[in-house]
Amino acid sequence: MKTLYLVRHAKSSWKYPKLDDFERPLNKRGRKNAPFMGSILRELNVAPDLVLSSPASRAAMTARIIAAALDYPLEDIRYSEAIYEFGEKALMDVVTEIDDGVNQAMVVGHNPATNGLANYIGDRPIGNIPTCGVFCVDLDIASWANIKAHCGKVKFFDYPKKHRS
Repeated sequence: MKTLYLVRHAKSSWKYPKLDDFERPLNKRGRKNAPFMGSILRELNVAPDLVLSSPASRAAMTARIIAAALDYPLEDIRYSEAIYEFGEKALMDVVTEIDDGVNQAMVVGHNPATNGLANYIGDRPIGNIPTCGVFCVDLDIASWANIKAHCGKVKFFDYPKKHRS
């Protein structure tokens, strides 16, 4: 059994239009929502063996904030350019290459890839993953390389606006 957490980065800033997309930081809402979702995940006893993130600023910041909330060592976060590519296939390739000694993996990335992969592997469609949304699926597989369409059972799907009235 493997567990995969797909996290879409928190809300990013468009304050500096000349800033390269890769460098866009979190905005005020993103800096509020990332620790909030980290606390929700902590309450759910989420304890990933591996955290992988896009190296883009907004994703890396989200990964560090959530990892800190889960007491995951920040120096152990691994970054992959392939996660920044926005394509579902590239993201799937990253996940299928995870070492089989890892039972719980968290991947912090971008839409549309995160959303596409969630809908591909889950047993039910979840629609859109909003910023700082977390999709969790249990996979009845022994090897990450064995992921295929609808092979996972959605454990939970959470995001900040679910908790705001």
